[in-house]
Amino acid sequence: MILDLLLIGLVITLEPIPLTAFILVLASKGGVRKGAAFIFGWLLSLAIVVAGTVLITGNKPPKPSTAPSLAALAVKIAIGVVLVLIAVRQWRKMGKPKKPKKTPKWQTGIDNMSPWYAMGLAPLTQPWGLVAAGVATIVEAKLSSWQSYIALFLFCLVATAIYLAMELYAGFRPEKSQAFLTSTRAWIDTHTDQVIIVVSLVLGFWLVGKSIYLVVT
Repeated sequence: MILDLLLIGLVITLEPIPLTAFILVLASKGGVRKGAAFIFGWLLSLAIVVAGTVLITGNKPPKPSTAPSLAALAVKIAIGVVLVLIAVRQWRKMGKPKKPKKTPKWQTGIDNMSPWYAMGLAPLTQPWGLVAAGVATIVEAKLSSWQSYIALFLFCLVATAIYLAMELYAGFRPEKSQAFLTSTRAWIDTHTDQVIIVVSLVLGFWLVGKSIYLVVT
């Protein structure tokens, strides 16, 4: 469980689309305060999902080879297949001219955005498909030791790691952070496809391969 959750959490924090949204928030006027609110909303939504999953399952994972157990594995296989398909689609789109996109309304007034709005924006940008893979992993787990609860904490922490690092850097180095955020956003804009392809393939093949192995064995 620990390795699965850490890998899923790492892919979540590397997802370029929500990361770009956070960079825009952090680079705006009063960005440190709004960035902290964004992170709080991000972590709160993750914590609610994790806690809700544990409460709903009653900390009683389904027995192996039963219908609920196979259903959880089927969900992970489906998510893995979707991730691989996303990677293939992005690979085919590379090099082709992209249609100009309209700027989202929330970006046009980002300097006047309130921390409350930033907090609400975080769950909207959350990659819920990847979070669902984490939920399916938690469903299969028995939280019987302190290591298990640390694994859940680490999942939330790793899924927020880059956001926390940027927030701290912006707070302690406000002058240098603006240039860093600008260059980071520029890099993401030019490497979004590559990042999506790599993280989707790695996690997709892992979920499919391990889940099929568990079904067979």
